[in-house]
Amino acid sequence: MKKYLGYFFAGTAIYFGFAGLGYAETTVSAEVQYIFNTLLFLMSGFLVMWMAAGFAMLESGLVTSKSVSAICAKNIGLYSIAGVMFWLVGYNLAYGIPEGGYIGTFTPWSDASSVDTGYSDGSDWFFQMVFCATTMSIVSGTLAERIKIWPFFLFAAILTGIIYPISMGWQWGGGWLSTAGFSDFAGSTLVHGAGGAAALAGAIVLGARSGRFSSGGGVKSMTPFAASSIPLATLGVFILWMGWFGFNGGSQLAAGTLEDVSSVATIYINTNLAAGGGVITAAIISRLIGGKTDVIMMLNGAIAGLVAITAEPLTPSPLAAIFIGAIGGLVMYFSTKLLFKLKIDDVVGAIPAHLVAGVWGTLAVPLTNSDVSFGAQFLGTISVVIFVFIVSYVVFQAIKATVGLRISKEAEKLGTDKAEVGVIAYGIRD
Repeated sequence: MKKYLGYFFAGTAIYFGFAGLGYAETTVSAEVQYIFNTLLFLMSGFLVMWMAAGFAMLESGLVTSKSVSAICAKNIGLYSIAGVMFWLVGYNLAYGIPEGGYIGTFTPWSDASSVDTGYSDGSDWFFQMVFCATTMSIVSGTLAERIKIWPFFLFAAILTGIIYPISMGWQWGGGWLSTAGFSDFAGSTLVHGAGGAAALAGAIVLGARSGRFSSGGGVKSMTPFAASSIPLATLGVFILWMGWFGFNGGSQLAAGTLEDVSSVATIYINTNLAAGGGVITAAIISRLIGGKTDVIMMLNGAIAGLVAITAEPLTPSPLAAIFIGAIGGLVMYFSTKLLFKLKIDDVVGAIPAHLVAGVWGTLAVPLTNSDVSFGAQFLGTISVVIFVFIVSYVVFQAIKATVGLRISKEAEKLGTDKAEVGVIAYGIRD
């Protein structure tokens, strides 16, 4: 009997010893949580930064071969401008907002890191900056092949330094939309909807590429080459897909507890499933309606699914995530056709994939998150989209009336590579 009692007490001691060890591993000090949270920001941030390469490759693949160098110049330029402007004024415009307010301060970012904040201020600045750059990247592809490069850079400075920081601060900076109950986990509307709204404003002001639409409203294939490289565009989408894990996963904003890191894993799964849902839906619908399995629609279906799940990637079940992504792919397809009918020339399909799918994803949040209301989601979505569209439209019109916005017809025929940057991407085709 004593022998069995000994085994019992020994086993009990071992059990509680390991239980105590497990407890010690999950209840870490504030300093250790600070380290893990900072690492999440930094690692997620460089994944999102890599999305800049994804946008560059996607756009380079979808424009005609005579505009590839210009796309590369625009993308590396806008990323650099976003970094400078977000440090100079953007961050404090977004995060200097008084609670329930509308706008922060026009002051440069400064470091006030403390263990009490839970993460390094610098890591937060970097993470938020790459989101800002992403917003401007969305605009680039829509306006390709007919916009002057320096007016584009001017708009990039205004969007990344002023327009985007103000509207995103309404939610993420504790502004009036935050107090109204609006929820946008990683930016379906605050980033993607905003970028799409600015792109729509620019496309309307610029007009379509010469020869893009027939007099009867039909869509004409661009010459000499429609899409310069489908493999390059596909690579771009895969890079974006990978970067989205940082985009959504990093928006958990913490990795210092068991619950936080488990949430990040769930976010990864739902993000991946939603993208798959968008791709499959775009493949099916393009086959059923168009008779061909459109690879470009599939690529944009992936982006639409990713955009749609971004507003709430944590609370949906796996099946719900697939559904949200699938509807994202569906609305992307039909809104692309609508833009054709309206003769709005979106070179890469960014408006359907980012604006329309972003609106859908934001409005869908209450389907899986009972703490969020449809009224608050509608208010936040319409407010951000209308604000960014109107201000962007005014800015584009002002640039058009002063320094000019669009290249000449001769330059457009020659190609923006030769006319704007003087470097030919694919000389073998000339």
